[in-house]
Amino acid sequence: MSIQIENVTVAFQKGVKALDDISFTIPSGVYGLLGENGAGKTTLMRVLATLLGPDSGEVRMNDLLYRERNYPSIQKKIGYLPQELSLYPNLTVRECLEYLGAMSGIAEGECRKRIDYYLEKTSLEEHQKKKMKQLSGGMKRRVGLVQALLNEPEFLIVDEPTTGLDPEERIRIRNLLVEFAVGRTVLFSTHVVEDLAAACSQLSVLKKGKMLYSGSVSELLKLADGHAWICKTEEEQQVRLLEQKYHVSSKQILEDGMTIRVISPVKPEVPCSPAKVTLEDAYIYVSNF
Repeated sequence: MSIQIENVTVAFQKGVKALDDISFTIPSGVYGLLGENGAGKTTLMRVLATLLGPDSGEVRMNDLLYRERNYPSIQKKIGYLPQELSLYPNLTVRECLEYLGAMSGIAEGECRKRIDYYLEKTSLEEHQKKKMKQLSGGMKRRVGLVQALLNEPEFLIVDEPTTGLDPEERIRIRNLLVEFAVGRTVLFSTHVVEDLAAACSQLSVLKKGKMLYSGSVSELLKLADGHAWICKTEEEQQVRLLEQKYHVSSKQILEDGMTIRVISPVKPEVPCSPAKVTLEDAYIYVSNF
């Protein structure tokens, strides 16, 4: 399955464009959507989940055009984990998932099997008898992910699925999404670059509703190659100069001074050496140059 987005624009009050004439294709597998808060990621996902119609442009799921008359057919193929999800606070985890499975028309026996499988995959087995209102924010995100997976959708849309999770659980969720994406399409939206570096080979970068980049991770890294630098200094004045003139992505204090990682199209005016480009470096580069 592939999703084609063609010249899509969504405008809100006072002419502010949440999405500004964006075009790209989401192929099968895990596809990353990267951008800061307010970039337009959530608006795009709401369009793709049929919750919001674009003001102009078209979206297609394979050859099926996003139009209201086609929404019932499209919705059967979609699973969606929104950024904010309100589930039933007085139901237990299992009761909540069983109810949502029944609402989706999943046969009772099959629903139980899927719930058992995904509770194990998301480390929620021991919490299944807890009421939803007793769960931490990270646990609620995992229950939300399970509900999105229950109908085994052809197109899974997940908005910040690893929010509130510890490092080990983030890895488990990323791996689950990669496994699930075999033969399917998963749109993985986040502002955490590390998650996409571990899960995706292709992605898009949004900023203030504009599409800055769409393509492979390897090509994005090439764009930033030669523009990451490691600078070492003992002088506070040089640190301030670097922060004023360049994009500093990290600082590390050492016994004999400080190392500063700088993203710049030109070599900084302090002693420095080229650094191997990371996906975070490439994201900062395309977002600012």
